[in-house]
Amino acid sequence: MTGNPISRLKPKVHMKGGDLSLLLLSLFLAVLVWFISNLSRNYSSVMTVPVFAQSNLVGHSRDCSAPCDISARCRASGFRMWRNSRMPKVVTVFISPEDLHREGSSDVYQITATELSRYTSQIYGEGVQLESFISPAVSFTFPSENYKKVPVQGLQALSFKPQYMAVGPMRFQPDSVIVYGEPMHLENVDRIYTAGITLSNLSRDTQGVVKLECPRNVRLSDTEVTYTLGVCRYVELQSTVKIGVRNVPSGKDLTVFPSTAEVVYRCAFPLRANPVDAVSFAIDYRDFEKSINGRCIPRASRVPPGVIDYKIDPEVFECIDSSRR
Repeated sequence: MTGNPISRLKPKVHMKGGDLSLLLLSLFLAVLVWFISNLSRNYSSVMTVPVFAQSNLVGHSRDCSAPCDISARCRASGFRMWRNSRMPKVVTVFISPEDLHREGSSDVYQITATELSRYTSQIYGEGVQLESFISPAVSFTFPSENYKKVPVQGLQALSFKPQYMAVGPMRFQPDSVIVYGEPMHLENVDRIYTAGITLSNLSRDTQGVVKLECPRNVRLSDTEVTYTLGVCRYVELQSTVKIGVRNVPSGKDLTVFPSTAEVVYRCAFPLRANPVDAVSFAIDYRDFEKSINGRCIPRASRVPPGVIDYKIDPEVFECIDSSRR
């Protein structure tokens, strides 16, 4: 027997390629698990996000002139902290005008840390817990713009079930909007129309949201409004009334032709009492003086709440000052 017998007893270790790959994979998975485990934990750190503010300040642009970096100490997962530190993208946040405070007479508006805390999730994202802002307040500049305030007018096509009608005109909220633009464009805008509102076979109160039609070359403070319309059931009552006169000066004598008229009242159902007995119609002498040809429309008085509408026939009356003869 030749050679060293001890050397013949030592095992020979050979690392195969498959074993090396398995070892490297195990190390990678261990590091990955460690990495994910650590990033899944919550940490407290300062997060900084550039914020582009928008608002609806009267007389100012909707957009601020430049983004502002907002820093705060927050508690969040390591994933979110890591993502924020690598790619702090600009976040657009709409701030309520009530939360912005003008600095003197400038175009700079400030929002305090207390008010800014309402927008934490919009700025830093869901799952982030605010601990404190670094600054007590931040400021944005909203450039001034030419503007005017005009009423909202509805474009509507309404129909009702038999014996139903609108209690009053359709109401809008807001009932007026701010229009922004160059003076040459603003002077041609005296109202803003809604998109068409078509409601059929109405028998109860209704409400909804409708978009506004924006003219070219201008901007509106609101893009839509809410509308409400009161609807009720009615009954019709007919009555013959005498046409009186009022505010006739001493020494004057105003005669009305014809002296009576037929009135059809539409009253809310159910009737609790006959509302038409209390109503009276009269020609005001001041209207007669302003008229060109002595033709006047009588005015109703003491109309009770139960009367929704009425029609008088005839609508116009001939009036003569008998004292001038």
